[in-house]
Amino acid sequence: MIKFIIHAFKRFAWFRRINAKITYELLAKQISVAEWSFMNYGYAPNPDEQPLDLPADPKLQRYSLQMYHYLAAKTTIEGKQVLEVGSGRGGGAKYLASVMKPASYIGLDLAQSAVDLANKLHVLPNLKFIQGSAESIPLPDNSIDVVINVESCHSYGSVDKFLSEVKRVLKPGGYLLLVDFRNEENVEKMETLRSQLTNTGMQMMQEENITNNVIRSIEEEDESKKERIRTLIPEKWQKLFSDFAGVVGSKFHLTLKNGTRLYYRFVMKKV
Repeated sequence: MIKFIIHAFKRFAWFRRINAKITYELLAKQISVAEWSFMNYGYAPNPDEQPLDLPADPKLQRYSLQMYHYLAAKTTIEGKQVLEVGSGRGGGAKYLASVMKPASYIGLDLAQSAVDLANKLHVLPNLKFIQGSAESIPLPDNSIDVVINVESCHSYGSVDKFLSEVKRVLKPGGYLLLVDFRNEENVEKMETLRSQLTNTGMQMMQEENITNNVIRSIEEEDESKKERIRTLIPEKWQKLFSDFAGVVGSKFHLTLKNGTRLYYRFVMKKV
């Protein structure tokens, strides 16, 4: 009954905003460990993408890190002003700010607890995290070279408002790099997101269905993810969190496998 009510209310923008804020405030407060710095489902690269040379460390969250790396590699961020909308626990921001060397990297998140945690865990001279809404970005017009959005906009009250704000803060010639999923059984389908992106007037430089890459990530990382959950999450919450984290056999994993949920990567340019 509770699941049915939540599913019904997700049609309303106000509920999606409140639901996202409460969820991520609680996660940051209750699980404030450095070993869990990423919240995306991960990415296994294509054969034509240069593999990353990363340490064989189960604490690294290799596949979630790869989601950021191969997304940011779609343009040059070295020396640029970068904004990540929906920066969460900040692991992706720290990786990109340290390895790809932007002039500045701002992580924006709705949850103040997540911002506080990220500022505590990830300290770099070119990196900072601030609280704010994706639908009202607290930055000047034409001030950002690259906006990054990882697995976040599905929870926004209005994706159209978010994209309008992205276009406003981007400099001419700036890029939006976005990855996210949509459930084809619901109103918000991938076709809807594609239309919302094209309606901005920005140029779509690339569109990729990376569903299989995410499936491979989930399956290849399953054992280390389950061990992380057993270690970091209180036992009474482990089943619920396993579903949230998308382990093998979870609803998220199964809907990707049967094709009712799609996961795409988009590269947009403000012209």
